[in-house]
Amino acid sequence: MDTRPVAVLTGATSGLGRLVALDLARRGYHLGIVARDEAKADALRQEIDQAAPGTPTDAFLADLTSMPDVRRAGKAIEARYERIAVLVNNAGLHAFAQRVTPDGFAEMTAVNYLAPWVLTTTLRDKLVASAPARVVNVASEASRHAGTIDPAQDITATGEYTRRESAALYGRSKLMDIMFTQELGRRLAGTGVTANCCDPGFNTTGLGRELPLAGLLERTLKALRIGDPQRGAGIIVRLATDPALGDTTGGYFSVKDAKPLACPAPGRGEDIQAELWRTTASLLDGVLSATE
Repeated sequence: MDTRPVAVLTGATSGLGRLVALDLARRGYHLGIVARDEAKADALRQEIDQAAPGTPTDAFLADLTSMPDVRRAGKAIEARYERIAVLVNNAGLHAFAQRVTPDGFAEMTAVNYLAPWVLTTTLRDKLVASAPARVVNVASEASRHAGTIDPAQDITATGEYTRRESAALYGRSKLMDIMFTQELGRRLAGTGVTANCCDPGFNTTGLGRELPLAGLLERTLKALRIGDPQRGAGIIVRLATDPALGDTTGGYFSVKDAKPLACPAPGRGEDIQAELWRTTASLLDGVLSATE
């Protein structure tokens, strides 16, 4: 019987998530990876097996732009594991032009905020039953470019925007991640499950792959050793595994020595964070209550 602790990760087939998956495998975790592309999931499995032979790795295919699909994957993960020690919501997207999902949400909002919310909510009872357990959400200091936050308006906004305007919208989706994490920490108080988020810093991981000449820029930055993704992966792994952070919850931490960061002012405070949660729950009630 395999007794390794289980870590579930999104966005594990590339970028920071790939490095986090490899690190957790080396640390003895059983991995459950949520991926959209089966071929990429298989390639990651092979790489994990080379890095940490014998690591059990399960793939759960899901489209993170579809909330019903995220819910379906979450239920499959819940059924697969007796216990889950760590959930890492890492998948992220910076869209430089508007794309609307079949659910009617902006793609960037769906992937960066709604998908983590649905997956975490679906796995909440399993995580509580597995306590001590940890939820780690990958946010960003881009959240400081959000400007304002109006939950009812911002979650459902699907208006067109320019490449320049995309920065504020990306930042707003990451601000919602921080707010969600801090509200989740309060809601999980006393359960033995912690919830924290981090700014992984600037990383050459392909997040801006939609930009012209993105490939050339990434190669140049790597050659200059700028934006080393190992640092970004390190803070994620630290929040997921460091015993010194085992009782810490509701925190937002910097890639720089895990320095505590304040939630940007527009989303700071229990009232606005609770409002975001309630608005999200109301919008997604049909997804969460649908018959399996």
